[in-house]
Amino acid sequence: MSPEGRGIAGGSTFRILHVSTGNVCRSPITERLTRHALSHRLGGPVGGDLIVESAGTWGHEGAPMEANAAAVLADFGADASGFTGRELLDEHVIRADLVLTATRDHRAQVISMGHSAGLRTFTLKEFTRLVRAIDPATLPPLDDGMAERARALVRAAAALRGWLLAPSPDADEVYDAERCEERVGKVFNQALDPVVTALTGVTAHR
Repeated sequence: MSPEGRGIAGGSTFRILHVSTGNVCRSPITERLTRHALSHRLGGPVGGDLIVESAGTWGHEGAPMEANAAAVLADFGADASGFTGRELLDEHVIRADLVLTATRDHRAQVISMGHSAGLRTFTLKEFTRLVRAIDPATLPPLDDGMAERARALVRAAAALRGWLLAPSPDADEVYDAERCEERVGKVFNQALDPVVTALTGVTAHR
């Protein structure tokens, strides 16, 4: 597979794909919160070697995000402009180096598409739980490139998955019932914080 295909095979670009159902609420929030946090930590807009996207397993192709989702993003200072929904396609999974889903059902749907997605697909809360157990000193320094550090983080999380189990069946889920309320923004923001810290090596300024 060439660098233009699956990022875990090599190349200087690392793609994060957020997945929910309609791609109008939960995954737009996590996509834009991730971009916002990365930009804040790195001191500039996200781009180049790091791409953050989203899609939905029953995505509303071309639809705007829900107004409540945009309001949640505004509360965190994140940009909601220019978003359009997408239906999850094979090409999105093939290109992604890390897939972060809202629920275990979404994770199962991504993995069922094939493309060796199992080792790089997690629910967001599952990935956060695993990342918290990884010593940042074991990751490549940022001087080696963001993509190299990010791929090492995904490999380390995948290796821990069978050993570090969730405390309850629901612990790794963010259900549709929670949708675009203020609470879901707080849940996602808290879950993303250790992930972004591990990716960038920079802690959030309080």
